[in-house]
Amino acid sequence: MRILAIDTAARLCAATVYDSVANAELGRSVRDLGKGHAEHVMGVIEEALGAAGCGYAGLSSVAVCVGPGSFTGVRVGVAAARGLALALKIPATGVSTLEALADEARAAFPGRPVLVVLGQRPEQLFAAAFGSDGGVLLEPASLSVEILAQWAARENPVLCGSAAELVAAASGRTFDMGAADATADIATYARLAAAKGDAGEKPRPLYLRAPEATPQQNFVLPRKEI
Repeated sequence: MRILAIDTAARLCAATVYDSVANAELGRSVRDLGKGHAEHVMGVIEEALGAAGCGYAGLSSVAVCVGPGSFTGVRVGVAAARGLALALKIPATGVSTLEALADEARAAFPGRPVLVVLGQRPEQLFAAAFGSDGGVLLEPASLSVEILAQWAARENPVLCGSAAELVAAASGRTFDMGAADATADIATYARLAAAKGDAGEKPRPLYLRAPEATPQQNFVLPRKEI
């Protein structure tokens, strides 16, 4: 089975074609954009397909990073995955940034629990923790650095993610550290989606923060009488 994986949740706009039977990556394309993923995602997908020598008709399923990450970037990737799955009549699977980063950290530190922490604001970080077997120890949530530091000091996990250093500093302790990245390698998303199979969660953005724009409550334009 050939899986197309897409990730536009952070700076990178990435795609790969992965053969789940051979457990091998067939071709990839990765661009470091920062922003503007919507204009590039289809080009990146086509580059990955070209590198793999595969057309759209040769795909068996689509995988996509569902965040947390950039609000716009996550929506771009999920929309692309849903659209391709609908057009090609193939299943689509969502994989979170948190579980992908945790999987990479577990590979580097076998037998250890992992705490993944993303974000920049100490009062509002995005985190999840996983056991050595991949089971969820701490559900994905938006938590303060103080709460996460207390949890880490008690459980002694491997820390990874873009805000891992913030948690380590707040705890005043030394931890084993995984990658301090905002997203995982694109092949990790493909491999995890393959493991989930058709039972995997359908792509839906993982938002751990309420939208900053809210409907007006106390100001209404007067109705003009005609």
